[in-house]
Amino acid sequence: MPLAREAVELLVQAARAWYFEGNQHGLRDREWMALRFLGRANRFSRTPSALAGFIGATRATASQIVKTLESKSFLVRKPSHEDKRSVVLHVTAQGEKCLNQHDPINHVLNAVTSLGTDECIRLRDSLREILNHLDAAHQRLDASICRDCMFLAERGPGTGRGRATAEFMCRLYRAPVSLEETELLCTSFERTRDRPKIEAHLDRARVASQG
Repeated sequence: MPLAREAVELLVQAARAWYFEGNQHGLRDREWMALRFLGRANRFSRTPSALAGFIGATRATASQIVKTLESKSFLVRKPSHEDKRSVVLHVTAQGEKCLNQHDPINHVLNAVTSLGTDECIRLRDSLREILNHLDAAHQRLDASICRDCMFLAERGPGTGRGRATAEFMCRLYRAPVSLEETELLCTSFERTRDRPKIEAHLDRARVASQG
């Protein structure tokens, strides 16, 4: 399987952008991974325990990473609306600026963007299939996008003003989910082939924003 091996070796070379010794712009690679994840995670997954699971660290290590990011004003803790005993981790405006300007994967992101939309879609779908095989082999599931999750269910159209209102429900957390949130990562993700048709909701949101 020389072709497959060559492809994997290229992936390993690309991974050098986000796995490195020492630090870049004041953060180690796992701290970048944590900040990156929290910047893309939904409100159910921005917890210390979810973070630990995503980066493959112990709760103690994840807690230390959170403290480091807090000390740099990249993160703040806020009480959870669903459970006052829990905290939710929020990336600050300074943290978002740091991700936009200095994230080590930005060079890879720009290179992938330059491929064009069709190539980008094919690359995404191929990598997703690879991860599906790995998940099945190791009997685990990594975080993935809410819109592809079996727990996402459609509700009636929202009637609020401003940003798109909640037209979905998370059946696991029994909580409303807005259209924007369906694009975020969730660590409670379970894959399904029978997902809601997000495209129709996106079209409706575009029409509403133009009105």
